[in-house]
Amino acid sequence: MIGVRLALVLFALYQLIQPASAESVVITERLHHLRVGAEREWSGFPATAESHELNRVFDANSNEGPGTLRLRQQDVKQNWEVRLNDKHLGLLRVDENDMIVYFDIPAGVLVDGENRLTVQQQGDKSDDVRVGETWIDTRPVSQVLNEATVEVSVVDAATQQPTPCRITILNNSGALQSPGCESSDHLAVRPGIVFTSTGQASFGLPAGSYTLIAGRGFEYSIDETMFTLESGETISRKLSIRREVPTKGYVACDTHVHTRTHSGHGDATVQERMITIAAEGIELPIATDHNSHIDHEPFARKMNVRQYFTPVIGNEVTTRTGHFNIFPVALGAKTPDHRSDEWKHTLDGIFATPSVRVAILNHARDLHGGTTPFGPKQFNDAVGENTAGWHMGFNAMEVVNSGATQTDVLQLFHDWMAVLNRGYSVTPVGSSDSHDVGRHFVGQGRTYIRCDDREPGNINVDQAVINFVHGKVMVSYGLLTEMKINGEFRSGDLAKVSGDEVVVELRVLGPHWVSADKIMLFANGELVREATIEPSDRSTQPAGVIWSDQWKLPTPRHDVHLVAIALGPGIESLHWRTAKPYQPDTIDPGTHVLGCSGAVWLDIDGNGKRSSARSYSEQVVMKANGDLDGLIRELAGYDGAVAAQAASLWQASGRSLLDEPTQRLLKQAEKPTQLGFKRYLDAWRECQLASDSR
Repeated sequence: MIGVRLALVLFALYQLIQPASAESVVITERLHHLRVGAEREWSGFPATAESHELNRVFDANSNEGPGTLRLRQQDVKQNWEVRLNDKHLGLLRVDENDMIVYFDIPAGVLVDGENRLTVQQQGDKSDDVRVGETWIDTRPVSQVLNEATVEVSVVDAATQQPTPCRITILNNSGALQSPGCESSDHLAVRPGIVFTSTGQASFGLPAGSYTLIAGRGFEYSIDETMFTLESGETISRKLSIRREVPTKGYVACDTHVHTRTHSGHGDATVQERMITIAAEGIELPIATDHNSHIDHEPFARKMNVRQYFTPVIGNEVTTRTGHFNIFPVALGAKTPDHRSDEWKHTLDGIFATPSVRVAILNHARDLHGGTTPFGPKQFNDAVGENTAGWHMGFNAMEVVNSGATQTDVLQLFHDWMAVLNRGYSVTPVGSSDSHDVGRHFVGQGRTYIRCDDREPGNINVDQAVINFVHGKVMVSYGLLTEMKINGEFRSGDLAKVSGDEVVVELRVLGPHWVSADKIMLFANGELVREATIEPSDRSTQPAGVIWSDQWKLPTPRHDVHLVAIALGPGIESLHWRTAKPYQPDTIDPGTHVLGCSGAVWLDIDGNGKRSSARSYSEQVVMKANGDLDGLIRELAGYDGAVAAQAASLWQASGRSLLDEPTQRLLKQAEKPTQLGFKRYLDAWRECQLASDSR
């Protein structure tokens, strides 16, 4: 009897310490399509939305203590407010990813009987979203998100030591699941994402089934595990990742890194940024907060991640007519003037800033402050000419920005190659423009600089900057493309060429979770060869290599720059999803990954210089001495890039390209000449139309 009584007493005590059973109220079991604006944002949405807001009436009991609103959201780009009985609960996450978010319900907000939930945009900007799968729990958020506990350890397979990484948490519907932990001295946390600087993380989750994915950016494999959690359960999981992509001799650089702390927008604090840089495998991050010189050195040391990267002081010089990332900046240097609309004044100030050797023109096809730097109002994209006469004194330009991608993923690459044809020395750049922890994360777009990478925490910044300026780089957005000419020359090199053939060795690199489907080779910006990459091609390659081949090209008749670009389908997996276009030209949101080799110049004429299409065209036009028939004869043997530059010079001299005699003569020209003149005239007409529309 004593044993029975003791058991009954223990059971009663056990019941007393258990939380009261939670009550839940389902508001809606499905997702609802909402739209603000007359036109649908993306083709993946129905032509007609359900409404411009979510407005749901439901029955519930009043809440004496704090409760929880659980909600699923997709494709949120603007500020959408969540209100319960006209009480502001918060805003949806500005994040296009599919995620589960939670809101605190203060005591007394719910009433007995009829209650109302509304979700509506605060403004009137065009946005299609899906919102729903919503219910209320009578427990506070902290209890809802900590029903069970997961302890995760992620190690590097080569060393079996813990490694910085990103842990992605997906629920059984494939949505990002908010965990029951917050950012700390070693964690940066957002819905469905836990960045850890130590490889260790412990967090709560609601009872349910989940998938965890661990990775460390582009160079690493991913590992994943699936499990089901019961309420009150604690489980441990160990995941292992390995470096797959061979990048020896190259430093991973992100030239465009922001924090909310110092730029005033986005959501990443500078402390969180240190963790995400280490976790995404960026070795040379450039701090580019707007019109500020920020030193990440003390923050990296405080967060115990300094051994993983070498921070560099930079600045996004933000003007009304363009944004320029600059580096390296001497500690304590005064910020350059950003108030001028004149590029000459801005760039002179930039290069007068102590230690600065790089000025990158950022996102040149995006509209900011009323200006699109490479829009047709002031840029002829056939010949790389600023038609407004703006000083083209920058020495690098973004060709991919993973936080602001283009509808035509190759558009900025074509612009860059046209600028090279114009005679400017400009390095191609990949960057993230990250202001956030999880939405547009750091390091997705990146630049690989040829440099000693054996000690990420002790990179020779001077050598890296010198090689960057000389174009010894590769651009990565989910892929890398290596190119070697005649077994010796790589990006940024001037290749000595003899004989009838040029041997081009190509490799497309990427981790196992990325694929490629096309490789293209350009000479002076003109496509000279391409190939389809089949999935089966990968089976014969070592880890980290998707495709490789050796191509032989006829030796060109004059100097050219060669550029190889690989493309692949965009990444849908939420552990590293590629974003839809930032300022789209179409409602079809196709995304891609890509890798660009940088440019190798072929010194065909043997003068030891990089002779541009512009320099050849100047010689040709001078020899023609005003005779169009002579110009066309002189252009024989030159490519379309030289012909386009010649057309530009001819028209700039006051001669017409549109009159009937000129057009008649052009029809007798060689095909490259015809194409070059046509390309120039098409771009010229576009510029004229844009100017007339001002």
